[in-house]
Amino acid sequence: FSLNLAADCNAVLKALQPIFQEQGMTETVHNWEDHGYLATYIQKNGSFANLRIHPHGLVLVDLQSYSDHMEGREEVDQLLNKVEERMKELFHGNIKRVKRLPAILRGGVIDRYWPTADGRLVEYDIDEVVYDEDSPFQNIKILHSKQFGNILILSGDVNLAESDLAYTQAIMGSGKEDYTGKEVLILGGGDGGILYEIVKLKPKMVTMVEISFDKSLIVPSNIDQMVIDGCKKYMRKTCGDVLDNLKGECYQVLIEDCIPVLKRYAKEGRMFDYVINDLTAVPISTSPEEDSTWEFLRLILDLSMKVLKQDGKYFTQGNCINLTDALTLYEEQLSRLYCPVEFSKETVCVPSYMELY
Repeated sequence: FSLNLAADCNAVLKALQPIFQEQGMTETVHNWEDHGYLATYIQKNGSFANLRIHPHGLVLVDLQSYSDHMEGREEVDQLLNKVEERMKELFHGNIKRVKRLPAILRGGVIDRYWPTADGRLVEYDIDEVVYDEDSPFQNIKILHSKQFGNILILSGDVNLAESDLAYTQAIMGSGKEDYTGKEVLILGGGDGGILYEIVKLKPKMVTMVEISFDKSLIVPSNIDQMVIDGCKKYMRKTCGDVLDNLKGECYQVLIEDCIPVLKRYAKEGRMFDYVINDLTAVPISTSPEEDSTWEFLRLILDLSMKVLKQDGKYFTQGNCINLTDALTLYEEQLSRLYCPVEFSKETVCVPSYMELY
């Protein structure tokens, strides 16, 4: 409750006490002279409520209970309804805002809470754990969402869902590129989405190669062999059948460290029309000098430029549009490459990310 006036902490406490006492809860009250009241109410079954009254006009009620049936949820709703009615009686028209948040479910078999890139907590409509394995490099989860289909999550980072064709199309140039007869290099991309879409466009050859995984960098790899194994079984709406075999008529998948591969291609003079970097997002850190992930990113960029044709194009994802400092620093890295480059950018809504990228 946000009030239009200062809160009489004692009056609020006395008004709400009977509601909790009716539930058979025992009360403990803490009073700080200039910082309001904290009252805790505990039931015999272990459920409890915290009532925090701030003198400047903010009243918070938190309830925690163990209940796996609808009856328990209805009891909580009824108690909150009584609190809201009593507060409205006490303050009449002086309540500026009443906000009731959905219950956070803790300790469930299925984890439904995952952060966005800019640190906001999102509750997904996850109803099934489809795949959950630890590779030598990372934890790999594929969870089913009612809205987004199966979602690939690597070490807590939402990578791609079956709903996210917009991501794949954007990182391929948003339908503006002609891949017919072209040489394409994909870095990462282990969910198979980019490979699947490009193969449809009749390229000459697509090579998909492993990320260099260094645990000290904390950079998740989405072309870990176990990622491929999970995706080819549970993300087929994204990858089709291209991951069933590591070689096809116009593509090959190399389960290798991409850095030595890039260095070898540069030494051999092998050149590509397109390089698509699907390794990881731009680092969130705003201190590139102190963050080894920025050094890793610059290394990949420099090596990629060495295997890119003069008129070739390099595509990569950036990061959440809210991370303006990190995105600006990424653009600064482009001026530090061994060769001059021109760049453009596009903002896309990726459904399962629940944010603009």
